[in-house]
Amino acid sequence: MDAGARPPRCRRLCVAETELDFPGETYSVSVLKVGYCIPQAGGTFRADGTITLITGPRTVLVDTGGPWDRDFLLRSLRDRGVQPGDVQLVVGTHGHSDHIGNLSLFPSSLTVVGYDVSEGDTYRPNGLAAGRPFRLDECLAVLPTPGHSGQDVSVQVRGTAAGTVLVAGDLFECCSDQDRWRDVSLDPALQEGHRQQALTTADLIIPGHGLPFRVVRD
Repeated sequence: MDAGARPPRCRRLCVAETELDFPGETYSVSVLKVGYCIPQAGGTFRADGTITLITGPRTVLVDTGGPWDRDFLLRSLRDRGVQPGDVQLVVGTHGHSDHIGNLSLFPSSLTVVGYDVSEGDTYRPNGLAAGRPFRLDECLAVLPTPGHSGQDVSVQVRGTAAGTVLVAGDLFECCSDQDRWRDVSLDPALQEGHRQQALTTADLIIPGHGLPFRVVRD
């Protein structure tokens, strides 16, 4: 977004915990696990990342949760008729352990973690580091959205019943993150720019540590 542009006037409407499936003619999006971040005594906190499955011409998993989610993830995929070998693309929105803890379950998948795109030990050139999307097809793309870390990405899915969905990782902490996200941001100014861009272009945002929310623009 242009640094001088006025942020969009919009409201965020958090969806219900029972409304985590967003069908589409080409791709459908399902939140398998809603992430959380809960402060604890002594300055610690408990956290786990949101896990999202995208199905359609490609089967895509966005973030795999922490290693403690292994059995939950396998069971959730199996309940939807998906085996690890069926997953063609795994995206880790960034390299924190609560988002990429189960990559080893998908050794045959194309993997995107931050700006790295790889198949096994072979790394593909891509334009993410230069600010360009890694586009899979006309409805599905991986977008560079750094700020929380140096190489964050989000996954954009167009054409769902909810409109354009952005699986945003920790670009957004949760629906009502206010300024909390700044406390764990490597570059708040950069992240703020990508947040405003997301609020301009997405109809539904799936954050890294909370329920999805709809974007209602005035």
